[in-house]
Amino acid sequence: MTDKERIAEIFRALQKARPAASLELEYTNPFTLLVAVILSAQARDVRVNAVTRTLFAQFSSPQELLSMGIRAFEEQVRTIGLYKTKSQHIFRLAEILLEQHAGLVPETREELERLPGVGRKTANVVRNVVFGHPVIAVDTHVFRVAHRLALSSAKTPTMVGEDLEQSVPSEYLPQAHHWLVLHGRYTCLARTPKCSTCIVQTWCFAEAKSEPAAPLRLGIRGHRC
Repeated sequence: MTDKERIAEIFRALQKARPAASLELEYTNPFTLLVAVILSAQARDVRVNAVTRTLFAQFSSPQELLSMGIRAFEEQVRTIGLYKTKSQHIFRLAEILLEQHAGLVPETREELERLPGVGRKTANVVRNVVFGHPVIAVDTHVFRVAHRLALSSAKTPTMVGEDLEQSVPSEYLPQAHHWLVLHGRYTCLARTPKCSTCIVQTWCFAEAKSEPAAPLRLGIRGHRC
């Protein structure tokens, strides 16, 4: 079996297991998705969802968020890590969207990454989920799974993403990010991977799959993710 065939088998199995895989963060429109992804940096999706269910009932646009006020916003997100820095980024981002983008979330990676608190991962989540671009957002789960399955040996999230976007068959690329995230979140765990029930174990090249793996702390330059 060639490496190309092996990778295709991996994603065929992941697709079969979760044909409707999607983002687990809750959101109501592109703007609230952007807010949710920023809040989720170094935080669990379940914790963010518990907060945003109430939060997103109060605003759905940059203007509504600014009218709410940063102090009221901070009070509601204070249980999320780095909430003060994230809040500052989100409010400045809302101002920039109104000043430069007519209140709309931009589509290009370059425009997204110029927004406060937005790095490659966040930009690619938005581009994939909102605009349908076949790109992969590399978080700690994707980074870990990509290495264990020998989909990439790169040392940085950006390089891992580039490797995946080149090697994943085009028919699987639109959903590949979601499959890798969910596989890492529920099966290919950092410390105690569930190898005995892993649907892609046949194609896994990890040398010590039962050994603890140090979790990746993705660098957030100025808390950008």
